Amino acid sequence: MTASAPAGPIVRFHRSVSESLGGLPGAFWWLWVATLVNRLGGVVTFLALYLTADRGYSASYAGVVASLIGLGSAIAALVGGVLADRIGRRPTLLAAQLLTALTTAALGFADGQLAIASTAFLVGLSSYASRPATSAIIADLVPAADRARAFALNYWAINIGFGVSAALAGLVAAHDYRVLFLVDALSTLLCAVVVFVRVPETRPVEPQRDTAGPGLGPGTGPGAGLGTVFRDRRFMALVGLSFAFGLMLQQGNTTLAVDMGKAGLTSTQYGVVIGINGLLIVLLQIPVTRLTKGQHRGMLLLVSALLTGSGFGLTAFAGSSALYYAATVGIWTLGEMIQAPTSMSLVSELSATSTRGRYQGVNSLAWSAASFLGPVAGGLLLDHAGRGALWGCCAVLGTVAAAGYLALGRRVDTGRYSMS
Repeated sequence: MTASAPAGPIVRFHRSVSESLGGLPGAFWWLWVATLVNRLGGVVTFLALYLTADRGYSASYAGVVASLIGLGSAIAALVGGVLADRIGRRPTLLAAQLLTALTTAALGFADGQLAIASTAFLVGLSSYASRPATSAIIADLVPAADRARAFALNYWAINIGFGVSAALAGLVAAHDYRVLFLVDALSTLLCAVVVFVRVPETRPVEPQRDTAGPGLGPGTGPGAGLGTVFRDRRFMALVGLSFAFGLMLQQGNTTLAVDMGKAGLTSTQYGVVIGINGLLIVLLQIPVTRLTKGQHRGMLLLVSALLTGSGFGLTAFAGSSALYYAATVGIWTLGEMIQAPTSMSLVSELSATSTRGRYQGVNSLAWSAASFLGPVAGGLLLDHAGRGALWGCCAVLGTVAAAGYLALGRRVDTGRYSMS
């Protein structure tokens, strides 16, 4: 008997695509399409630059406005999670998308500091209410063994839209920022249409115990409420580390644009540089997820924190070089690609089916709190302590988060749940 010939490159490519994209429910892919369409509007990314370069406000005020979006999103994370469990994933998602389209369009025409700030708060309140519902739908639809891959694919869709919108929005912003707000509102409306037509309700009729994992604590029972979720100490430790990670990533959405503007770089250059973040995720998210499959998740999270902290820390030496800024974005993007699906799949495994919305909502709260505190802290540091202090703090924060992931990994490996 002769040995079979090795598979050719076409066969290997087909097998790789099948392993990466195959085996997921059709409803998941319609949700993926809706996510992609929604992210084709990218106005929030340019909000800080719009307020400082176009409207003439200070970096501190831009940070306050971005933080109000974060405050609204923090409230929405909890409310959206509870509603996703009580009234359903689909109605929560649709209501949030319709309100987001309305408030985003209104933000583009708001005039005066108070009007802009209050409308920005409403944008955060409406847009982030959809996140727990989306994550719960994915966890409902996809078996535990495929969830990390599904969350990676969803994150891939987010960044395909983000990469395209960031590159094109920079060109549009050079002529009229208000067009960005209207395009963003339209894309959110189209997203709601896709969800309404093609995505079914996935909330279980009867509370069930998720057999994917044993859970970490008292917040995993069928009747658990927000109080018991907050008392789940190991889960809350993971939430705290996500908050630290989010503080770093927020600098890429807000203070990085202001820093590049102070260095004399244009909105178009910022759009291209930050668009590299989305482009790299589009090109590498699936290969990175395949390479990290089966690896110890605590170590993956540690590495992601170190990469992200060092990437932002190196920004201190960028000067006025757009190419150097682009290189630092590449470093912290790699950390982001490792952290996102790893952390999100963990969260989905820590709850019972009937409490997924609440757990996802509390996890989203970490990112919302980072959205609230990160921009204002970054703006104040940049205005009053300088860029070296800002990016140096990011490097320190990444190191602290890495140490936290190491400690958490050791702690949960000795308990009922394993991060391996």
